[in-house]
Amino acid sequence: MSGLVRKLHVSPVLVGARALSSSSIVYAGNAPSKAHYFVEIPDSSFPKGFQATASHCGVKKKAGVLDLSVILSTSPRNSSAACFTRNVFKAAPVQVSTDVLRLSGGRARALVINSGCANAVTGTQGLQDAWSMVRATDALLPEIEGKKPENETLVLSTGVIGQLLPIQKITNGIADLKASMGTGFKAWELAARAFMTTDTFPKLRARTFKLNGVDVRIAGIDKGAGMIHPNMGPPPGPPHATLLGFIATDAAVSPGSLQSALTYAVDRSFNSISVDGDMSTNDTIIAMANGASGMEKEIDEKADPEAYEVFRDELTSFATELAQLVVRDGEGATKFVTVSVEGAPTYEDAHRIASTISTSALVKCALFGEDANWGRILCAVGYAPVSCVDPTKVSVSFVPSDGSSDLALLVNGEPQAVDEARASQILEKEDLEIRVTLGVGNEGAKYYTCDFSHEYVTINGSYRS
Repeated sequence: MSGLVRKLHVSPVLVGARALSSSSIVYAGNAPSKAHYFVEIPDSSFPKGFQATASHCGVKKKAGVLDLSVILSTSPRNSSAACFTRNVFKAAPVQVSTDVLRLSGGRARALVINSGCANAVTGTQGLQDAWSMVRATDALLPEIEGKKPENETLVLSTGVIGQLLPIQKITNGIADLKASMGTGFKAWELAARAFMTTDTFPKLRARTFKLNGVDVRIAGIDKGAGMIHPNMGPPPGPPHATLLGFIATDAAVSPGSLQSALTYAVDRSFNSISVDGDMSTNDTIIAMANGASGMEKEIDEKADPEAYEVFRDELTSFATELAQLVVRDGEGATKFVTVSVEGAPTYEDAHRIASTISTSALVKCALFGEDANWGRILCAVGYAPVSCVDPTKVSVSFVPSDGSSDLALLVNGEPQAVDEARASQILEKEDLEIRVTLGVGNEGAKYYTCDFSHEYVTINGSYRS
């Protein structure tokens, strides 16, 4: 079946695939199985003071497929932050979550997500529906100092654009979730599965690290396999399948410092991935910190810069791990490719060039065909929106995933005699790196991308069927 696409009728819950609207068709063919990227995590790794659950409420037509989830903090110490899409057509949940962050002063403590419908380009009704989800989830939160929760829930939605939510099913479903909230791996796994659309596996990770001598935990869920080329920033942000992510920690971090750390982390993780070059209307990464680890004081960027940097760098590393899972699960992808650009005058220059290479359809098709057509890489470098490229100083090489020596393709603007057999050996592996050295500075950046396969076209040619 190499080079062909076949259709399999399987249960999307069992394989972690999205029910394509009314159908249970998932596509398989060239893409290798990604199931091994879903791993069981010890309950002790998940942050204290958070509860999660999920159910099927009827957004997705296939019975039993999870499509609604709630994650909330039971701690009285909460900070929240987010980075949102810069697409001009911001979906209703993006607009409402931006308002919730403002109204709560960065102290939101719950998240509600539905999959199957993006609630994007849905006008006034879409905004009203998103606010209904906020109010329904606020009702699940415990009171703090006798104060009834209000405007403390952030909203995520993913799925088809331009369709209204079945809002009554969703609000009824939210109320029903209260009895099933849990704290360990199984609860978080349910939440992760409810995030999914065309994803083939739930993307869930957790880890523990030290912060000011205290053990703190961090857990994260993200989703995405298509419509992936995020460009997200903090609210309000200028205009500029959906990527969604949620990161929870029991560290104590002030709202402003949490936002600063998240913005830094997103720039170097989620804003550095591409599956197909399409920026969604719904892209959102949310972070919450609830202080339940027992830290006495909130970490603050100005008051305790050393601790802040430790937290920021851990958050960046963790966000990068989550972001890479999205690329590995790219629709129809058979390759995971790191594009490294070195020797640039600024990080921004390196990042723009790496992005341009990562979104080149010709480069991505060559990767799928395992063709060492390095001229396409060089072409992308040449039209990147920068002014720092000197053709006589550019070098390009393939870096194998097995640790063996690089394969030089171009050195200081001079083409090399390429060993095609070795190039084929490198390109046939699932993982590889393209390294571009500009020779005009000391800054660098990485981007993570995948190839274009026949399967990608098949999936997106019948996304609503």
